[in-house]
Amino acid sequence: MNNCIERVTPVISREPGGSLWCSMGEDIDCVFARDPAARTRVEIITTYPGVHAILLYRMAHGLWQRGWRYLPRLISYIGRIWTGVDIHPGASIGRRFFVDHGAGVVIGETAEVGDDVTLYHGVTLGGVSWSRGKRHPTLGDQVVVGAGAKILGPIHIGRQARVGANSVVIASVPEGRTVVGIPGKVVRSSGVSDAAARGIDLNHHIIPDPLADAVNCLLERLNRLEQQVGRHHDILEETRPVPGCSGCDAQQVCETVGGG
Repeated sequence: MNNCIERVTPVISREPGGSLWCSMGEDIDCVFARDPAARTRVEIITTYPGVHAILLYRMAHGLWQRGWRYLPRLISYIGRIWTGVDIHPGASIGRRFFVDHGAGVVIGETAEVGDDVTLYHGVTLGGVSWSRGKRHPTLGDQVVVGAGAKILGPIHIGRQARVGANSVVIASVPEGRTVVGIPGKVVRSSGVSDAAARGIDLNHHIIPDPLADAVNCLLERLNRLEQQVGRHHDILEETRPVPGCSGCDAQQVCETVGGG
């Protein structure tokens, strides 16, 4: 397998000459690094719909590159019925691609996916235009996309970026950042990492909460304002003149503070 790994091209669709069987072998073996439930290679080959989907895609994509059109689409359709994963044969997918649970995933024709990318169920790499040309997203190497996330349009998701579950991403994301929310907001990474083999960080559930951060900021500012108002009130009480006092220093201070 190591010899095969050295011969496989970084993205199968971009550089001809890669071994289809070696690429499929990598797709199977990478499951061990990303799914602790995986036990044997036979189990992966026979019971993982995400693996079935990518193996069928590899075959359909090879035919698509050779100019075939109907047969690759037919293979893709069969794969969709069998696995619940819809991958257009024209999409460009790199090495060691893994779809965990493999249900409801859609990858469009002009989508480009780098190496060591992980998608969870319900992910869509969709287009936002009916015109031909580049209309689907590009994912860099080692990107992790959480369950139910939608990445739409010809945008770029940088290397080692993470997309939170159920996020809707409509703008490009820089390398190593995390995007969450609807529409997706780029936030700083939490800095917690438990990288598996090849440096892949699957902790996409550890994501910042920009709404909670904003609320906490407002609460802190409100607390400071209350403290300032309390000090101002204490000054007024201390400088308030006693009954019958006129023309003293306290009266002048009170008038100055009160504006009277």
